[in-house]
Amino acid sequence: MDASTQTCARALLEITPAIVQAIRVRMRAARLHELSVPQFRTLAFIGRHPGCSLSDAAEFIGLTLPSMSVLINGLVEAGLVLRQTSLLDRRRVTLNLTGTGASVYAHALEGTLAWLSQQLEPLPEADKQTVLRAMEILRPQFLTNTDATPIVEATHA
Repeated sequence: MDASTQTCARALLEITPAIVQAIRVRMRAARLHELSVPQFRTLAFIGRHPGCSLSDAAEFIGLTLPSMSVLINGLVEAGLVLRQTSLLDRRRVTLNLTGTGASVYAHALEGTLAWLSQQLEPLPEADKQTVLRAMEILRPQFLTNTDATPIVEATHA
């Protein structure tokens, strides 16, 4: 690994947790439909992967199956997620967003995007373009084949 690669890796390790923590704090402060960040990410995953399994969601979010089961139970009880037995394999449970779940996720996403936009607003246009280009470069390095659909569709100015 050359010095510039290591410097890039160090910068990513330094800023990524700070960004995620800022989003987490903002979501808690705004009480975006009482969603925690893991719940928000789970709704996003299920929305992008209708009919996914509990295991699929747990792997993506980084939770154990029992912890994901508790999280999903809460989302089911809140009327945000529908848990059904698969028509193809009765041993498999599938997860889908309810209409309310899709609406709550869309609202939370909208609020989070608005806040992030406010954070980026003071940057000069050239810096915004640099951030956008960096995200485009990093996307294929970090999105897996099973999660190639971004949470939000990129829009270019």
